[in-house]
Amino acid sequence: MTKTFLSYVLAAVFALSPAAALAEWQAVEEVRPYSISGKTGAELYESIGARGPEVGNGRVIAHTTFKLTWTRKYEAQGAACVITTNRPKLIITYTLPKPSTALPPAVQTRWESFIAGVQAHERVHGVTIKEMVREIEMMSIGLTVADDPACKKIRIELTRRLGEISAKQRQRGRDFDKIEMGDGGNIQQLILKLVNGP
Repeated sequence: MTKTFLSYVLAAVFALSPAAALAEWQAVEEVRPYSISGKTGAELYESIGARGPEVGNGRVIAHTTFKLTWTRKYEAQGAACVITTNRPKLIITYTLPKPSTALPPAVQTRWESFIAGVQAHERVHGVTIKEMVREIEMMSIGLTVADDPACKKIRIELTRRLGEISAKQRQRGRDFDKIEMGDGGNIQQLILKLVNGP
């Protein structure tokens, strides 16, 4: 249940006015299931432990990753450099478990409750990623650096600001996971209900 912050791609393309550059965009959100097996809640959870996505030194129930690229134009205006085009392309991928066969009715009911809770958790990560991209967009469109006709200093300044914004987003994710997955937290409760029943 972590995020992967992928590299930004800074690309120069056709110029747009700053107003046009802030046109609405939509994130692409994909669900990538991975197969698990079992006929009981305990067996399903054991299969998640064996087949879940690998993050760091272990496996997790679910995982949210994203790929973010930007279409940007840096334009010299007198002795300054200005970002005049700034459009994101964001793809968010949620990796979630999916039973490979039909479940007994009682287990199916518990599974549906479990996976709905896990999906809701991961969607919160998706929201923070989208909020981060909007913050980057608002910060960078029209960004101006004086005495930079070759548009080199602005890239350094932009990278610094991107680092601060992305660090804040990652910390938000860690703080959320700490609450959700802590003792008595939502994820722990979902697991207990899946494994032990009502």
